[in-house]
Amino acid sequence: MSGGEVAVALDVGGTGMKCALVGADGAVRHSERHPTDAGRGPDAVVETILTVADGLAAKARADGLTPTALGIVVPGVVDEARGVALWSANVGFRDVPLRELASRRLGLPTALGHDVRAGGLAEARLGAGRNAGHVLFVAIGTGIAAAHVVAGAAATGAHGAAGELGHILVRPDGPVCGCGRPGCLEAIASASAVAHRYAELAATATGTATGTGITSDDGSAARPDPGRTMVSAAEVAARAAAGEQLATRVWREAVEALADGLATGQALFDVETIVLGGGLAQAGAGLFDPLRAALRDRLTFHREPRLVPAALGDEAGCLGAALLALDQLEKR
Repeated sequence: MSGGEVAVALDVGGTGMKCALVGADGAVRHSERHPTDAGRGPDAVVETILTVADGLAAKARADGLTPTALGIVVPGVVDEARGVALWSANVGFRDVPLRELASRRLGLPTALGHDVRAGGLAEARLGAGRNAGHVLFVAIGTGIAAAHVVAGAAATGAHGAAGELGHILVRPDGPVCGCGRPGCLEAIASASAVAHRYAELAATATGTATGTGITSDDGSAARPDPGRTMVSAAEVAARAAAGEQLATRVWREAVEALADGLATGQALFDVETIVLGGGLAQAGAGLFDPLRAALRDRLTFHREPRLVPAALGDEAGCLGAALLALDQLEKR
């Protein structure tokens, strides 16, 4: 692949698409963002994906670049071998042959992948897991998902569903997960679970700060925002750092559950590096310091992995899509 050749890359989410032209060295030559508008239905979303991809290829040619391959990543369950988006609640896909549709439209070799696995691939090869042969990338946002990357390749599983770390059972008597089973890691330690748990506990108190029994470590009453029933996980983390008793309890529950999940992951995969991404990882030392300690306490004969924050931010999925496209060219 010469210096003027680029991969067209799209990371499709339920709300928006992150798109780029990426060189073989991983450098982004051009980037765009577009709304997905998933509410219009899957057919409309497919047409938007194809139109945007076509426009990016045209942009590359107008800039004197040569688009050589296309990579698209989507959420849900993806059959990468057949290039079919089997199911995705976020965008409404069910058995969509997206690789074939895109290849026919653009006339380019096309790779279809899973968004979290693609993000893990990018972090392992270009980001925080670079130079580590075995990496577990864990994205903690509305849900929890993971990618196991070995020697620069992410495992897909026999049915395209590898990496569902969020559905490890960590608390048998815990809250019911979106999958229908109680006690999944995702139901306790995801960003949305942290926010819901805090709201649930706060709702058991009276409407005023002094009557809630929610106090700071110094004994002073916490002061929730009046009229606000839900705070974000980031705000829960900030309140825990400030010493609020209720936030500290919720945050500790999430960290302990996450440590259980990561210990299970380490027992299964024996990785050198665990990379945490997604919204919850933005808590920085407030997450990583207690999580490292809790994970260390759970390990016996297993080697302790390096635990680091993701480096590529929300570009990881798009860069991973480009890597899938470029890898495909090398296999031809």
